[in-house]
Amino acid sequence: MFQGSIVALVTPMHEDGSLDEASLRKLIEFHIEQGTDAIVAMGTTGESATLNEKEHCHVIRQVVEMVAGRIPVIAGTGANSTTEAIDLTRCAAEAGADACLLVTPYYNKPTQEGLVLHYKAIAAAVDIPQILYNVPGRTACDMLPETVAKLKDVPNIVGVKDATGDMDVGKALLALSDDNFAVYSGDDATSCELILMGAKGSITVTGNVAPAKNHQMCAKALAGDAEGAKAIDATLQPLHNDLFVQASPIPVKWAVCELGLIEKGIRLPMTWLTSDCEAVVKQAMSAAK
Repeated sequence: MFQGSIVALVTPMHEDGSLDEASLRKLIEFHIEQGTDAIVAMGTTGESATLNEKEHCHVIRQVVEMVAGRIPVIAGTGANSTTEAIDLTRCAAEAGADACLLVTPYYNKPTQEGLVLHYKAIAAAVDIPQILYNVPGRTACDMLPETVAKLKDVPNIVGVKDATGDMDVGKALLALSDDNFAVYSGDDATSCELILMGAKGSITVTGNVAPAKNHQMCAKALAGDAEGAKAIDATLQPLHNDLFVQASPIPVKWAVCELGLIEKGIRLPMTWLTSDCEAVVKQAMSAAK
């Protein structure tokens, strides 16, 4: 099982939008030094929606190569086409990723039965550990706990990332968890609480900006140290909230740029953080120091 602070890594770009592999290497070394427990390459925070399939696979290969087995690499390979998701998942498996993270099909609003068939088809096609990912606020598709229950015993489906922030949903998913199926928080603001309830970690945006503290919070929560975990999490709450002052990954890329780790690069239709929001994000960064 993967556990702890699992960073949903930003994808470094030059100002013209081209990929910046030198900064990617620097970013990976930074996370390993700071104690990040695993990396998600090409998740939502990695701008998977604006990279084409060739670039998507290239970034996954580069991250796997640069990490070189020091921590696990989980590849974001979800799509709203089952065949495309299979192609991306196969690419990640061939690149040597440790697992794949598969967001629910977005925009086309499948039924719950469609979700079951979608995930079973990917699991059958590619023999790699796979984590389901539910984020209805972005996808207009809500995968219900009853649907997760129909998928949890598929041998290579090993967990679910819940980004609803709804503790009742979290409790229902945790009731399904066992030694072969883990729950991960996908909502930074409630991640400490969910880990203390039994989740195995946080797939985090905040971890891009405060990786050491986020790792420490997760480690204490996993150890059952509620007081210690909550004390650290209190200093992270401004980041948990203000990294979403505009649509992610706009604020987090600005923050990582402020840390001197990447250039000012993002792809349309996403735009750089507007000046009226800079002070808010900067203050949140200061609170987390």
